[in-house]
Amino acid sequence: MARRPTIKDIARGAGVSESAVSFALNGRPGVSEDTRARVRRVAEELGWQPHHAARVLSGERCGAVGLVLARPAHTLGVESFFLQLVSGVQEVLSAGRTALLFQVVEDIDAECAVHRRWWAERRVDGVLVVDPRTRDPRPELLARLGLPAVLVGGTGEPVPADSPPPLSSVWADDARAMAGVLRHLHGLGHRRVTHIAGLPGLAHTARRITSLRAEARRLGLPEEHVRSVPTDYSDAEGAAATRRVLAEPDPPTALVYDNDVMAVAGSAVAAGLGIPVPGRLSIVAWDDSALCRVTHPRLTALVRDTAGFGRLAAEELLALLAGGPPRARESELPRLEPRESTAPPAAAY
Repeated sequence: MARRPTIKDIARGAGVSESAVSFALNGRPGVSEDTRARVRRVAEELGWQPHHAARVLSGERCGAVGLVLARPAHTLGVESFFLQLVSGVQEVLSAGRTALLFQVVEDIDAECAVHRRWWAERRVDGVLVVDPRTRDPRPELLARLGLPAVLVGGTGEPVPADSPPPLSSVWADDARAMAGVLRHLHGLGHRRVTHIAGLPGLAHTARRITSLRAEARRLGLPEEHVRSVPTDYSDAEGAAATRRVLAEPDPPTALVYDNDVMAVAGSAVAAGLGIPVPGRLSIVAWDDSALCRVTHPRLTALVRDTAGFGRLAAEELLALLAGGPPRARESELPRLEPRESTAPPAAAY
């Protein structure tokens, strides 16, 4: 194994003392600008990097942020949302030479344990927290640890200026987007709509369900005709839920899915049952993807820049680490893109 270059190697290559190398690399006075430039050039040629443990012990930032995902592992391989989100996060972090420490765990308790371990080991300078819960222990834990964090998909409520540590939030208005979906379907003539929802404990799932019910009341639709059915976001549960609701005596004429994978699975179930889309069933997918655009018929979907959402979250975390104030930043409102999977319902089902 090749030996890592040391400060002694740099001193020998630059023709200066080891203390001069330390002054030059740490930006401290005591050496001329010419010497500083020569030392840094030699360090770069040798491929020298500061020792992580030494930097941490000296009180410097470790140059990494963390992201823990508490989702069933089998639901991640087919869902594009997190891949796009992480690509946006990584784009910003790479530009700032900040590493992303990523881990997948089974549940929220395991995620809290990871945060505690990262804090104790000083592995990260801050964390991105995804999938806020309706009863979420993570903000209190992070405040107690003093670990800066950004809640990705928060409520948009103002963050207290004296929050210890700074907890920021980036969010999109899921409630307004869901209301817009129901208004679109209602305008087409649909009066029986079922929402094939995601995990029930997630805050954004609760917001969508609440918004759907409120908009249904505003439109004068009976409560039993507009409802939500929770799933785990997987294609298997999305298909099973679709099969159940379509087998009911008065099945829905429109289905709204909480992700693209379930919407595609639901479309396949309808085809297998001989129910034409959109002739007898309209389908809407949350978060557009290539799947929605290549499926036949192409699926009506809510479109947003998911990578841009990730970039916004990473920018906010870096701003916190630079000493900026905590704040809530709103991302773009998801926009409904009507395609071939939605149409007025048939006169008789």
